[in-house]
Order: sequence, then structure tokens, then C-alpha cells
Amino acid sequence: MGGLRELVASFVVPGPSGVAVRTRLRELTPADEKVLALVGAHLGSLASRDLKVRCGQGLGHSAQTWAARKRDLTAVSSSRWAGSLTKATHDQWALARRGQLAHIQSLEAGIRTIAHRLSLPVGAKGSKNTPGGYRSTREWHAKSRRQRVLEGRLERARADREAGTVRVVRGGKHLARSRHHLHAAQLTEDQWRRRWEAERWFLQADGESGKRYGNETIRVSPDGEVSIKLPSPLRELANAPHGRYVLACRVGFPHRGQEWADRVAANRAVAYRIHLDVERGRWYVTASWQIPVSRTVPLQAALAQGVIGVDMNADHLAAWRLDAHGNPTGRPRRFAFDLSGTADHRDAQVRHALTRLLHWARTCGVKAIAVEDLDFATEKTREKHGRKRRFRQLVSGMPTRKLRARLTSMADQTDIAIIAVDPAYTSRWGAQHWQKPLTTENRNTTRHETAAVAIGRRAQGHPIRRRTTPPPHDRSDRVGHRTVQADRRAPGREETRPPVPGPRTRCVPPNRGANAGNQNAQHRSGRSAEHESWQQDSLPLSL
Repeated sequence: MGGLRELVASFVVPGPSGVAVRTRLRELTPADEKVLALVGAHLGSLASRDLKVRCGQGLGHSAQTWAARKRDLTAVSSSRWAGSLTKATHDQWALARRGQLAHIQSLEAGIRTIAHRLSLPVGAKGSKNTPGGYRSTREWHAKSRRQRVLEGRLERARADREAGTVRVVRGGKHLARSRHHLHAAQLTEDQWRRRWEAERWFLQADGESGKRYGNETIRVSPDGEVSIKLPSPLRELANAPHGRYVLACRVGFPHRGQEWADRVAANRAVAYRIHLDVERGRWYVTASWQIPVSRTVPLQAALAQGVIGVDMNADHLAAWRLDAHGNPTGRPRRFAFDLSGTADHRDAQVRHALTRLLHWARTCGVKAIAVEDLDFATEKTREKHGRKRRFRQLVSGMPTRKLRARLTSMADQTDIAIIAVDPAYTSRWGAQHWQKPLTTENRNTTRHETAAVAIGRRAQGHPIRRRTTPPPHDRSDRVGHRTVQADRRAPGREETRPPVPGPRTRCVPPNRGANAGNQNAQHRSGRSAEHESWQQDSLPLSL
């Protein structure tokens, strides 16, 4: 097919490799909260210092420099806290490097787009995939200046990457910038300060298999007792032997609680993180551990009982169930969510929508859900959709990668396979071939629902185009309704069968057929018109 890109084959998404569960630390005493704040602030200052040293080393990092940093931290904390601090520093530095590379690629894409549009005449029209020229000479001149600005940023970013220089803000760049816009953030200076300090605290420790309850630094026993290994400067605050502080509360994990208890009882590694939600004034503990990646089911086995195609949109998930032959069955479903508000609110909305989707899939008995393998990295550039600000905000607000990762992790416990398909032309072809046949007097099928049908058919290996069988051995309907699964070589398989005009169907259009124009032949009684025509007698003559 000319002008269309080659489609990528569908595949079963592998399962998650880790688990994270969270619960609240209830009934903490003021002394417990004070100790947690002191430990978090002390370790947070050490984490900031270590991150500064690591960023200063750049690409000159080695095992010797790592060991030297760990020795310096051990003297003011402990060997286990030092190991957790250095590992967190390395992870943050690596994340900054990946973000730096993504920023460079975004700048390169923007410069290429501007250079292409500047090379076209002013007012030149573009195509669907390639933008045209700028609308006016004023815009052309402004974009030429912006190209120089982006080239300067790209040169500095490349120089930083070659030198191994990264820029990291502990606590978050967004929160740091909001300090200068407290009124817009609806925060007072004291509220911002408490939130800033809490974000920079450090209270997390990696687990170690073979140690008691899987973690020597932050330990949670099977009965829910939480104890912390205090750093060296804070040993006088200990209320338990060996420099440990035991919290007054007891914890339990409602989600995956039995799995966590089995790991703790077997002394297998479990990592913990304690943090404070300043807005609510609540303390939470998060437990995480690694799990073996679940064995992926073969694609044909997952599709044996049909599939549910899901089309993701800005405010809802459109889903439709397909049988094993690619026919949409039942009614489509819509799972709405609201992506406005805070990140926690958005995440909760996505989880709620996915939970309802998985419950419906289990009710239908389907073992596979097909989703699009979306990546809007090239669609978020300002230079490609400069004037379409609402469209750029719409695309940027769709958590495509997060939604698929969340769906994969949630479906791992339900034995439902997630199939990723190529997203090319699903909305367009779905509306072209399926919207009209699936629309009835009582149901108005949307483009999103037909896109879900297209996604499901592509996962099954069927063409998106709707296929119909050839006509039966005669024109009557006694053989039943025709199926939509015909051979690809059948002529007219993508269209509905047009009515054949003729006396049997009584659908002869006017002035058509063998007797077109002869009104006598179409008379009801069959007699000629001259016998039936009206004639006026002559008027009587008056005397």
C-alpha cells in the first residue's frame, strides 16, 4: 500500500519485575514523629552532600571513588545507611543523564522542524505528516531567531553531556520554582518551607536477603513492629538495643499482605521507604521487592477466547469485546476518568478505570486485552504544533506509558495478557470500515469505539477492513444473515450488498427498467390507456 508505513507485529507485554505496596503509620506518638524528622533531616543533608560530590566527578566515577564516598558517609551514619545513600545517588544521577539525552533529542527535533519550514515559501501548504511554511514573514523572522536560540541550547547541552555534567534538584524543580510564585501555588512561605524540607528528607533502605526480616536498617517484623537503625550522631535517641528505635505503631499491608509476610518470615530482601505527606500530616511506609518476571503466554493461546480492544483517550477508555473470529460482540463499554488535579488524583483515576476494565474482562471470560503501543514523544514538540496549544496540552496530558505499565502490573494477578499493537491508522480505518455497520437506530457508535474494534482485530492478526461473504446461491434470505469473515479475494467484501432492482424486490426506480417511459405497461389493470383515458363530450347546442 503506497504511502503507508510498515506495521510492527503485535506482541504480549511482559509482566512486572517488582512490587510496591504502601500503608499508613497510624497512632504515632509526638516522640516518634520527632525522631523520624531528625533522622530524615540528617540523612537528607548527607544525601545532598553525596549527590554534589557525585555530580562533580562526572564521567570520572569509578569503584575507588564510590568506596571513598561510602567511607566518608559511614563515619557520620552507618555502613548500611551509607550503602543506601550512595545507591540512591547513583540512581538519581543516571536518571538525570537519561533526561539530559531526551532533552537533546527534543532540541534536535525542534531545530529540524524549524529548518524545514524556513526552507519553504511563506504560506506554503503542508501535508498530514509534514508541516508547511510559515504563515507570514513576521512569523518566519521570529522562528529564524528561535532557531538560533535552540541551536545555542543544543550546543550547551551537548557540551554538558560530553563533560558528564548534570543538573539535579533534590526536592524537585517544580517545588523549587514555586518558592518565587507562592501566590499562584496557593502556599504561604511557612507551608512551602515545611513541604520543601520534607521532600529533601531521606528515609529509605534497600533490603538484603539472609538478614533478619530482610532488612537491617528499616525493619518490619511479621507482627507489624517497625524499628529503625539510628545514625551515629543520633544514637542517644534509641529506645531499643543496638542503637535502634522502635515506633509505637503497628503496620500491616492490606494489598499483597500475605506475599509480604511470607517474604519477611523467610528473611528475603524487602526495601522500605518512610515519607511524610505534609498536606495531610500523615506518615506512610512503602515496601517493595523484586519478583521473577511472569512467563509470557503465547499470542495465539492468549487470543483463544477472544480479545478486548481498548482505545485510550484524554478522558475515557473505549473498549469492545471481539470473539475469536474478530467480530465485535455485545455492547461497547466506556470507562471514564479525570486527569485534572494533582498527580495522586490522576493516578487514582487511572487505577479506578483500569480496575473496572479488568473486572469486566474477567466477567466476559476473556484472557487478553489489546492496547496501542503509543509514544507521543515526537508529537509534543512546540515546533510541530505551535499554534495548536490545546492539542499539545491534550497529548502531553495522556499518560500512555504509565497507563500501559499500570495495566500490565494490575493484570498480572488476574492471568490476563496485555497485547501491544501498532497504533497506526486504527482510528481512521476503524471509523471508515466499522462505524456505519455498527451504528443502529438505538446506538450511535463513536470513532473511539470503532478504534477499539480495529485495535482488537489487529491484535488477532485480522485486517481492519470489514469483510463480507459473496452472495448465497440465490437472492433470498433463507440461508440466514451473512457473516463478516469472507475470503480476502471475495469481490465487494468490504461493502454492504446493494439492493438489486427488479420486480421481485419492488424497488424499480422511476423511469427505469425494460418498460421505462411506457406508462401503459405500468398501469395497474394492464389495459391500454386509450380505453381508460378521460374524454370530454361536446357541449349541447342551445336553441
